[in-house]
Amino acid sequence: MFNKKTVEDIDIKNKKVIVRVDYNVPLDENGNITDNTRIRLSLPTLNYLLERNAKVILMSHLGRPKGAVEEKYRLTPAAKELEKLIGKPVKKFDETYSPQIKEYVDSKMQLGEIIMLENLRFNPGEKSNDKEFAKNLASLAEVYVDDAFGAAHRAHASISGVAQFLPAVAGFLMKKEVEALSALLEAPGRPFMAILGGSKVSDKILVIQNLLGKVDTLILGGGMSYTFLKAQGYGIGKSICEDDQVGYAKDMIELAKKNGVNFMLPVDLVIAKEYAKDAERKNVSVDAIPSDWEGMGIGEKTTELYKVAIARAKTIFWNGPVGVFEWKNFERGTKEIANAIANSSAVTVVGGGDTLAAIKKYGLNDKFSHVSSGGGASMEFLEGKVLPGIAALMNR
Repeated sequence: MFNKKTVEDIDIKNKKVIVRVDYNVPLDENGNITDNTRIRLSLPTLNYLLERNAKVILMSHLGRPKGAVEEKYRLTPAAKELEKLIGKPVKKFDETYSPQIKEYVDSKMQLGEIIMLENLRFNPGEKSNDKEFAKNLASLAEVYVDDAFGAAHRAHASISGVAQFLPAVAGFLMKKEVEALSALLEAPGRPFMAILGGSKVSDKILVIQNLLGKVDTLILGGGMSYTFLKAQGYGIGKSICEDDQVGYAKDMIELAKKNGVNFMLPVDLVIAKEYAKDAERKNVSVDAIPSDWEGMGIGEKTTELYKVAIARAKTIFWNGPVGVFEWKNFERGTKEIANAIANSSAVTVVGGGDTLAAIKKYGLNDKFSHVSSGGGASMEFLEGKVLPGIAALMNR
């Protein structure tokens, strides 16, 4: 249940509406957008506003500029891409805020027009949640719409700051994201399974802890699994390992037992002589890793065991590849797990940048119940944290 007001709960007809979107899109070295998913996801909200003749003022960040202008992070490519997708001009300004922009919005901007402000992170006041910067942004509009779930875990000026000065409501994407993730925590179909991969245990400590009180099965793969294997006493060779997390890994294995959670770790691995695309490789049991080899992904037996468990699940949350899927020699585990989840009859929710890259690589984008646009935000939500971008919105 989403207990915040949305664009449908407020009068936005003929109003000036400032919208926080997440256009933090990947660019190639020539500044071309390589994946426009995040822009496409904003279209339902923008079209809703335009149909009601609102003046639409867009704001977003892109990349990690250090509070100053960096040419490669300008939002111009995003504005051009949006023009193509929405079928109307998008006037792009080269400042995050100026009196000239305010004058344009108040005096010259037409109803049903879209403009875009420059990359918010060019202004140091964005990340510091500077009150004056937030107030200036808010002065452009009469209503604030937050549709940037991917940035909802940041207490920045454009997210929680602007909401202090304007009626603040959620866009359709924000609502959809919160509803999909809330359902995992509040009323998942059972058996409920979480599959966590990626390289770092430290990134997922609180998620694992929270999920161990909610899931029936927890599957681990990828680089983080070697820390857990070490915690069980296995030699892991040169595999990636966070030694300072081994004690935590032991605690989590114990907590899983205590909670009756089926905690699944690899029983075999694909290993390589070195971390390289064409390195010599072999499939070995977890108790047979040579000291000068390293793990590159889950092995054949593990893949089959995980697939059997996936087939039984009614709800699946997946975040993180279970191996080095970027290289063909080592992609099998991630590819098979991705296909098993996509083809299961379960409610499937996936998130995280690398996970999205994997499902895109295998052409599975449309095969999941919900693909989260916010990796960090979705993980913090599943940790049980209150996200600033959601907390700032008006309650129903």
